[in-house]
Amino acid sequence: MSVDTVVEVGVTQTAAPALEATGIRKSFDGVAALRGVDLSVLPGEIHALLGENGAGKSTLIKIITGLYSHDEGTVTVDGQPADFSSVRAANRSGVVALYQELSIVPTISVAENIVLTEGAPSRLGVVRGRLLRQRAQALLDRLNQRIPLRALAGDLSPVQQTMVSIARALAMDARVLILDEPTASLTDTEIGDLFAVLRGLRDEGVAILYVSHRLEEVFELCDRLTVMRNGETIVTKNVTDSSIDEVIATMVGREQSELYPARDTTRDDTVLTVTRLSGRRVSEVSFELRAGEVLGIGGLAGSGRSELLRLLAGAQKRTAGSIAVSGAEVASGVGRALEAGIALVPEERRSQGVILSAPISENVALANLPRVSTGGIVSGRRIATLAKEAMENLRIKAAGHRQDVGQLSGGNQQKVVLAKILARSPRVLLMDEPTRGIDVGTKAEIYRLIRQLAAGGMAVIAVSSELPELIGLSDRILVMHEGRVAGEVDAATTTDEQILTHAYGRDA
Repeated sequence: MSVDTVVEVGVTQTAAPALEATGIRKSFDGVAALRGVDLSVLPGEIHALLGENGAGKSTLIKIITGLYSHDEGTVTVDGQPADFSSVRAANRSGVVALYQELSIVPTISVAENIVLTEGAPSRLGVVRGRLLRQRAQALLDRLNQRIPLRALAGDLSPVQQTMVSIARALAMDARVLILDEPTASLTDTEIGDLFAVLRGLRDEGVAILYVSHRLEEVFELCDRLTVMRNGETIVTKNVTDSSIDEVIATMVGREQSELYPARDTTRDDTVLTVTRLSGRRVSEVSFELRAGEVLGIGGLAGSGRSELLRLLAGAQKRTAGSIAVSGAEVASGVGRALEAGIALVPEERRSQGVILSAPISENVALANLPRVSTGGIVSGRRIATLAKEAMENLRIKAAGHRQDVGQLSGGNQQKVVLAKILARSPRVLLMDEPTRGIDVGTKAEIYRLIRQLAAGGMAVIAVSSELPELIGLSDRILVMHEGRVAGEVDAATTTDEQILTHAYGRDA
């Protein structure tokens, strides 16, 4: 498709925008981040802002909310110029952003968190607790939420913390609410609860800008969408006039079918043999895995997919069964699994895969101390060399190997986790939801890397809840149901319906 900028395709706009950005340009050290971006969000609509990591979405939001100034262009709120000098100034004008890492204060109560920005009601310096709780309760009632006001915010579930953050935004009289990946840590049920709240706010006339990599959510929730690529607005259109495949092609400049590399890298030699493996949620699972094969594991949430990977990696205790690598049985435990060449890339990369406050080099080195030390003395030169090689091989986008991992995008954080594991040269690579929370372009890079590893003889097992990914990435798919393998399918010929039939425990 053409890369020419196209704006407002098939859109009928009758109301004045609650938020409008026109011709926004921004450069950092001479490098253009935004090249004339246009965005218009109407009162009473949920508007999706889409694009790969690096497309410019975050920079645009930071300009809208007063974190950055722009070089050219205009921003208006309710038709009035809105060149905010700070986040506080944006909040005072009713523009509030909620980020994936919520700014909840865990050690104070729910009520105190909600009124945090407007100040607690007081008399002669004494906080009026009853009035504070009344204000907080009124805001929660507006969201139809029943959350204990005196509870510590740190004790809440992720969705409750999100609701508290939204209530705080309403306390600031938010007329433009910006949500950045709000469902990343939520279950399906919690996502449904959040969507109900957002639809209610939309019906009240709040303008909502919704940023997400989960395109299925966008098509379920949003009214219009804007796609950015390389710092430019590519298209704005009604969600009903588009499709997921079309959005992906617009975001990355190619069709979805082109995201997945070719298959047929398997060899004849068996690397992994699993025999009647059982654990707390897994029962009598048996299969073989060949060198160069990508084996997908599918199934519904709670089917035992992730538990199976943890059993293979020694992170959970097996109750029965055996695991063998090239015929040699592997004893229980993470250390024994690693020694045998089995390594796991966990689903929760931020909490289990990396140290966010440490640089890339230290993260990679910590998992590979024998490679960077001699006689117990660590070599800074070896660490730097290992990290630089990983950054080049995995195309990690960073200012340098000393940059903290927490400052990287989600996709690049995932690449750092991979770098740690791949530096050990595993024979069997286990990946749990390898592209969760990652933009489409970076997904394509991860798929390319997995196929490249398979072509080199590595055996890969990947758990994914996304059926297109499971089918496009795998050679063969095991589908689990209630802890058991319910079916096995050839990825090249299977369908979504066939996989779901097995996942629900019904005969194909």
